[in-house]
Amino acid sequence: MPADYTSKSPDPYLDLDDAAGELGDQVQQVRAELESLKQKQEEIEKEKARLEELKRRQDELDSGRTDMLDKLTRSLVVIQREIEETQQRVEQMHTIFNSFTQHVRHLETINARSWNNADLPRELSKALSAVEDARVEYIKAQAKLGAESRAVEQSHAQPLDGDYAMYDDRGFSYWFKSGLAFTLPLQVSAIIGLILWVWTLLK
Repeated sequence: MPADYTSKSPDPYLDLDDAAGELGDQVQQVRAELESLKQKQEEIEKEKARLEELKRRQDELDSGRTDMLDKLTRSLVVIQREIEETQQRVEQMHTIFNSFTQHVRHLETINARSWNNADLPRELSKALSAVEDARVEYIKAQAKLGAESRAVEQSHAQPLDGDYAMYDDRGFSYWFKSGLAFTLPLQVSAIIGLILWVWTLLK
């Protein structure tokens, strides 16, 4: 007896349509899942970029903080040393100022015209001694100030600018002439006293 195909599958095209529909649904589902995964990947990449930027800024903070702490700490040490040296220099300048003031007052009291002939040798010796003491003190102060200036220049190890450069460029000739100018009143007083003393001896 011939096979009855109609009893098993009345319409075989219906099965194909159902299979195609199921495949279509699966494709749509896969596409939806892929889209969801793509969005999650984008979100993950954005979060990764955000975290990397935060990490970079944190590293920048740590590096900058460490660098500035090191620089500021070393600068504080240098500034403290400068303050101490400046205070010592100010004290030294006060000492020199007081010494010069005393010598000026003493030398201003010398008046050779008021000396008696009998007291002239003794007074002249005292006056010359005062002049010599003032000269020695002046030379010592100049040497001390010069040594301090050289020490400051060496500690900074930088060229001076502005008005300070003008003093730095002046050589021995300038300071020699300045020394002569500073001590000129003392030298004149000494010469006058010497002339008076010789004149008295000759008289």
